[in-house]
Amino acid sequence: MLFLLPPSETKASGGGLLTIEEVALSFGGMNPARERVLDALLKLCKKPTHAAKALKLSPKQLGAVETNLAIRTAPTMRALERYTGTLFDAIEPAALEATHWQVAKERVLIQTALFGLLPATDLIPEYRLSANTVLPKLNLKEVWTEAHNHAVWPRLNTNFLIDLRSKAYAQLAPIPSDHQSLWVEVVSRESDGKLRALNHFNKLAKGLLIGAVLRAPKAPTSLEELVDIAAGIGMELHQSDGGLILVTDQIVKAKRA
Repeated sequence: MLFLLPPSETKASGGGLLTIEEVALSFGGMNPARERVLDALLKLCKKPTHAAKALKLSPKQLGAVETNLAIRTAPTMRALERYTGTLFDAIEPAALEATHWQVAKERVLIQTALFGLLPATDLIPEYRLSANTVLPKLNLKEVWTEAHNHAVWPRLNTNFLIDLRSKAYAQLAPIPSDHQSLWVEVVSRESDGKLRALNHFNKLAKGLLIGAVLRAPKAPTSLEELVDIAAGIGMELHQSDGGLILVTDQIVKAKRA
C-alpha cells in the first residue's frame, strides 16, 4: 500500500551539502522531463517581472525568483522535511525515528510540479512552482502525464495506491485505470449527522493520518488495517463509490474548541 501526497507551497530553507545535480532522484526515467521543466522555470525566472506574475508572487514573496535561479546549486534535504504547512507539520517529521523514516521511504510518495512523483526521502532543494503555473512553451500536465506513464506507473502496478493528492496535483499525473487506487475525501460530521467537505482541516487530517501510518507498529497492507490506524487517532475511514471517506469530526471539534 502506497500513499500519494500533494506538496506544499511553503518550504523549509537550507539543507545538506549535496545539490540536486549530485543526488539521484527516484524514477530516473523522468529525468528528461525534469530537465525540461527546470529549464523552462529558469528561463522564466530570468525575467523577474514575468516570473512574479506567472508564479503568483506577492511583494513579500519576490525572493522566490532568486531561490528558483539557484536551484541547481542549492542545498537539498529530504522532501518530507522540505515541505512545511498544515499537512506536513501534522506529520511532525522532526519527531520521526529511523524506523519511521524507512516506512516513509517505502510507502509515501509526494507529487511535485518540478520533479514529478518522489519518495518522501528523496533529496530536493527549495523552489517555487505549483501545479497551476503556466510555464513558457511547456504544458506541465502534458509533460508529467507522459513522463509518469512511461517511468512511474509501470513500476507501481503491483501496489495499492491511496491518493491523498489535491485535484490540481492529481491532474498532473492521473493514475491509470488498470491500477488499484482510492481517492481520499476528508469530511466532518455535523450535528445533524450530515457530512461536510473540509478545507484547512482536510490538510490537517491527511497529515495526522500519514503520521499515524508512519508510526504504526506495522505498516498497513489492507484497508482493514488502515481503518484501524485511522480509528486509533479518532478518525473514521469508509469506502464509498470507488474512494475513501475520512471522517474527522472529533479532530475538528477539538481544534474549534
